[in-house]
Amino acid sequence: MTADPETDLHAPRTVAVVTLGCARNEVDSEELAGRLADGGWRLVDDAADADVAVVNTCGFVEQAKKDSIDALLEASDLKEHGRTQKVVAVGCLAERYGKELADQLPEADAVLGFDSYTDMSSHLRAILAGSTPEAHVPGDRRRLLPLSPADRQAASTGVALPGHGAAVDALPDAGVAQVPDLPAGVAPDSGPRVVRRRLDGRPWAPLKIASGCDRRCAFCAIPAFRGSFVSRRPADVLAEARWLVDQGVREVFLVSENSTSYGKDLGDLRLLESLVESLGEIEGLPRIRVSYLQPAEIRPGLIETLLRVPTVVPYFDISFQHASEPVLRRMRRFGSTEAFLRLVEQIRAIRPDAGIRSNVIVGFPGETDDDVAELERFLAAARLDVVGVFGYSDEDGTEAEGYADKVDEDVVAERVARVQALVDELMAQRADERVGSVVEVLVESVEQAEAKDEVGGSGGAVEVVGRSPFQGPDVDGVTLLSYADGAPLPRVGDLVRATVVASEGVDLVAEPLAETTAETLTETAEPQPGAAS
Repeated sequence: MTADPETDLHAPRTVAVVTLGCARNEVDSEELAGRLADGGWRLVDDAADADVAVVNTCGFVEQAKKDSIDALLEASDLKEHGRTQKVVAVGCLAERYGKELADQLPEADAVLGFDSYTDMSSHLRAILAGSTPEAHVPGDRRRLLPLSPADRQAASTGVALPGHGAAVDALPDAGVAQVPDLPAGVAPDSGPRVVRRRLDGRPWAPLKIASGCDRRCAFCAIPAFRGSFVSRRPADVLAEARWLVDQGVREVFLVSENSTSYGKDLGDLRLLESLVESLGEIEGLPRIRVSYLQPAEIRPGLIETLLRVPTVVPYFDISFQHASEPVLRRMRRFGSTEAFLRLVEQIRAIRPDAGIRSNVIVGFPGETDDDVAELERFLAAARLDVVGVFGYSDEDGTEAEGYADKVDEDVVAERVARVQALVDELMAQRADERVGSVVEVLVESVEQAEAKDEVGGSGGAVEVVGRSPFQGPDVDGVTLLSYADGAPLPRVGDLVRATVVASEGVDLVAEPLAETTAETLTETAEPQPGAAS
């Protein structure tokens, strides 16, 4: 007799995982997807085709919160117009606000925190059966682990750390990574099996190396809802990287809240250097990218290692946030224009073509016109490849929320526009400086569209889009590859050497080199003299 999925709690059901926010959240979503697939759920791409829509929310800044709520409302609408029966909120917004979110957004059938991730399959089946679980009650997750980093690894057993699942074996048919069941008394409290399931076919994938943050930046609430800094053990990171390669990944993007702290709770502050060296030895992994570096923690040896390992791309994602020393002190951060410029010079002294990106906050409480001018002086001198400009807004529970000398909202908006205009010009100039250089492009999409010419005949237009080593995923621009009619086209995941012939804002246009072959696709491009200064 065939099971009725409407009445049998163990019958296969469908679930869609909708992800908002950063690359760290993408890792968490793929872990959730893996756990659900391992629990018998069938994953679908479109929430309209799912019995349950799980929305992995972002709770970082005000706009991200609004986007997450919009996504939950959109998924809720499907309960009337699609197959969707239940909508479940997870992720940072759910963890940060919990019951408050549930009370204000009844359209979500459940609001679950990080502690629910390990048994998400059971939670969803119960929700489908009509159960209404208690909404997550938020708390300061920094209190879950010891203050001393050296004591955290032993104490982290049983503490939910999304995205920290190890992947040592693979089930090729299902595309699910897992560790075998462990004997009683050996398995961690959170469960003996950890899984990850890829949710897209991109040739790159984020790979989490740590969670949480020990810094106390006055504007940031992340440590309170993500917890204290905890490194993943190198063996787990390496095993998952090998599994990702087996899934067709050509670039791993190392992510965390603060990658420069990696290893401090494992007794080795140079562990990031060792990790990237070991990752560089993985066969079939031509690209490694490191993100989220704190300028105050970047040591010369780390710069040298990142630029020495052939498969680590020359790319530095550095969190400057500002350049005025008084503003940085009020932010509970360290640095100055001169200190930051020395760091930039150290990188470019070794690799003039290295890419450097950052974000800055404008309008922080107490910021003056002189402070903005100092930030502009730094940006003009540093000539970074990409800069995200954000206007300050109060975040619940942060120190800066209580500061008295707030900058008027209209002034913040004016300063954002002013700095953004400067940044746009500088980024375009930096991209233009790369014209004439040779780059290695990771192909991310090859799309062909039919079009009719003026006399009624049909023609084809092919767009090949990828990223050069100094272009990070999603936010740093792309490289458009130009192919002549009839030329052989690359496949997604290929690495193509090409000459940059033009720039369009932060994007580049490049022509593939004629001698590019399958044998040369995994070679790393050499620094190009004169490509950047």
